[in-house]
Amino acid sequence: MKKVFIDGSAGTTGLRIYERLLEREDIELLEISEGERKNLEARLKRIEESDITFLCLPDDAAKEIAEVASDKTSTVIIDTSTAHRTAPGWVYGFPEIGGRREEISQGKRIANPGCHASGCIALLAPLIETGLLSPAGDYAFTSLTGYSGGGKAMIEEYETGSNTLLDAPRAYGLGQKHKHLPEIKKVCNLEKLPMLIPIVAPYYSGMEVILPLQGDQIKNKGSQGTIEVIKECYGEYYPEGNEERIVRFVEGEKEEAEDRGFLSASGLSGKDDMRISVHGNEDRVMVIARFDNLGKGASGAAIQNMNLVLGVPETRGLII
Repeated sequence: MKKVFIDGSAGTTGLRIYERLLEREDIELLEISEGERKNLEARLKRIEESDITFLCLPDDAAKEIAEVASDKTSTVIIDTSTAHRTAPGWVYGFPEIGGRREEISQGKRIANPGCHASGCIALLAPLIETGLLSPAGDYAFTSLTGYSGGGKAMIEEYETGSNTLLDAPRAYGLGQKHKHLPEIKKVCNLEKLPMLIPIVAPYYSGMEVILPLQGDQIKNKGSQGTIEVIKECYGEYYPEGNEERIVRFVEGEKEEAEDRGFLSASGLSGKDDMRISVHGNEDRVMVIARFDNLGKGASGAAIQNMNLVLGVPETRGLII
């Protein structure tokens, strides 16, 4: 039985990881008292006792504990903050992209992807990797998220507040300096930062990331045409029929049929998988990723990475 410590289990991501792992018979969760929760030495002791530690902390706190722990323990650390996603020596924890599964399974320091970044990378990286899109291109994502992505303070604001502005979707990150942009650029091997339009809406959880593309942006189409060559790319990268795969390509027509031509951003709320679909026509295409910001966008991805380290099925303990 492997010992696991969650540093920051009271937060939104940490709590969901805790709930998922509590039911597993192959995991022993190491607890820490409320009084010791912010005690550095007590936390270090739990890290040293554990086989795997999740950091569910603000960036500065994650950097502090990772720096101190790095010389004292061989524990595998999975950081769910932004702190180490582009840092040297850390493996980017998105197994489906760039053949990272083996690197993650053998990694000691794993940086969990950001929620918006997960959808953006899942959509763009395969098209760049296969040469259908240029790394020098201009790309703009629209990303809808439920308010749980903002953590406890935002959840309380939405669920107990009286601000009528919360009744409608709200765009943010207006200065185009969102903290997920550097990891998108790095993992997709882009030559410049993309545009990202994040929007928080009045529902609890679920994400819908949309990448619009013009038909003339797609290269090497041959006789297949824009839609078919993109579908083929995703179909090979994310096979739909494999139930063990967490990211899967689904034909756009099937997605559209679920709700009479609408695609709800909360469609995978409570789940840990991600669906990729292609929509539009030969001139204008939308590729869409749907998932839960707390699932494949946070805690589900962290547990998937832990499963790879442990050498057990990636979907163990996840809701697919």
